[in-house]
Parts: sequence; C-alpha cells; structure tokens
Amino acid sequence: MDLESYAELAVSLVNMGEGVRSMAALRELLEETGRTEAATRLTRRDLDALCELQEELTEVFDSASDGDETDVVERLNGLLVRHPVYPQISGHDGQPWHLHLTEGGRVADTLAVGSVMGLAVIVTRLGVDRLGVCQAVPCRNAYLDTSTNRSRRYCSERCASRANVAAYRARRRGA
Repeated sequence: MDLESYAELAVSLVNMGEGVRSMAALRELLEETGRTEAATRLTRRDLDALCELQEELTEVFDSASDGDETDVVERLNGLLVRHPVYPQISGHDGQPWHLHLTEGGRVADTLAVGSVMGLAVIVTRLGVDRLGVCQAVPCRNAYLDTSTNRSRRYCSERCASRANVAAYRARRRGA
C-alpha cells in the first residue's frame, strides 16, 4: 500500500480551493489520481462532505505549519475516529496483491479515509514537520516535505523561484 499517494490526495484536496465545490473539478482530480471508477460515482452529496473534509485537512496543515504537533495529532485522531479505516486486498492493472483503503461506500468516505490515513502514516513515520504550507506570498498551498534534509518551504518550483526572485530584488533595492 502506497500511503504517500494517499497523503498526496489530502494535499490535492486542500489545494483545490473553491474547486472542491465543482463536480467537474473533482472528477478531474479523481481521474488524475487514478480513481476513475470513483469519478463516475461522484454525487452532489459527496461535494458537501468533501468541502467539510477540505476545511478540516486545511486546519491540519495550518497547525503543522505553526509547529503545533499536539493539535495536528488531535485533529488527525478525531478524523480517524470519524472515518474508520477498512483495508482491502486488491489486485488490478497487472500489479501483485496489495492493500487499498475502503473502496466501497460514498466517494467522499473513500477520499476521507485515504487522505486521513495517509497523513497519519506520514506524521507517525516521518514527523509533523513533513506537512507544510507554502511560504511564498500570497500562496497558501499545502505540501508534503519528502526531501531528505527536511528543507522544503514551497509548494512548487514556481513558488520557490518567485520567492527567490522577490528576495533578490529586495536585496538589490536595499543595497
């Protein structure tokens, strides 16, 4: 089971912003992440649940960015209680048997379980400091820091470049 991909799903949901309210945008996300079958089952009811999940996951990343480990753990534990994990053995696309997390139920339930479990595994294996919020102004996208030296501060190369250019220009103005 590749739980990092589940944690990346949490990042994608947080970074959708208002797109989480759009059936088309959510279907596109599901298809991009290999969840084509879920994309066909998506309902309006799922949208409401995913909007709530997005808010809760955003709070997890905000707390992690603030360095509040206790709050991150409390929030994730609360989400794990509300979205219990049901592992399932699966074999598809020529892959050997492997584990998936809840493939049944509503689409929102499946995404919630995967996202929360993925983040819980990252936090317990690698630490709370591996969850972050982009430090480029005005970006507030979430990211997972999978670097070996725990040095990631931006959600993308684009934000890193923009921040570096802004810092360079500020130094030149000050000189």
